[in-house]
Amino acid sequence: TVFTAIVLLLSDKFIDTNWIKMTIQITTFLLLIIILQFFRNPKRNFILDENQILSPVDGKVVVIEEVYEGEYFKEKRIQVSIFMSPTNVHVNRSPIAGVVKYQKYHPGKYLVAWHPKSSEKNERNTVVIENDNVEILVRQIAGKLARKIRYYVEEGDQLLQANEFGFIKFGSRVDLFLPIGTEINVDLKQKVKGGITVIGTLPKS
Repeated sequence: TVFTAIVLLLSDKFIDTNWIKMTIQITTFLLLIIILQFFRNPKRNFILDENQILSPVDGKVVVIEEVYEGEYFKEKRIQVSIFMSPTNVHVNRSPIAGVVKYQKYHPGKYLVAWHPKSSEKNERNTVVIENDNVEILVRQIAGKLARKIRYYVEEGDQLLQANEFGFIKFGSRVDLFLPIGTEINVDLKQKVKGGITVIGTLPKS
């Protein structure tokens, strides 16, 4: 807002051509609206269930596949990846309730967030959450536009399901690594909402 005010004052004072002045002022207002929309955090009513894994973010499902997870589990897991465009809400929420068992930030590159190697090469932050039913890994990945990950948790912290645990600026991605046998409740290219959409249902013990 300070930047917007400065631009408006300077354009009003130093630019005499009306159409140029109007173009600068309208463009500045539009940029302000886009930035304010990006940082929004709408109020939501969450339906919590210990047997379900909720989406950690708003966005579109771009990967559902069985992979080898080599940072923490060192075994096969089901990877579900969600891409967030600059227009999505970028608040990151805990998909389950539990304790933060592992957390590690990795500096890295800035490949586009949908690139297959972004999960291993880009700036990223890994969080493992564990409860009596399941242990899952959530990986925040910065994209080409994002370039900044915020995380609010460290090892030993307790999280409720749908609690905020981080934020990624602009276009970015979040990967979930779930146990083999988890029933996946979403499809590729499906749009999901953080804390609302059920990504998976845990197998019955």
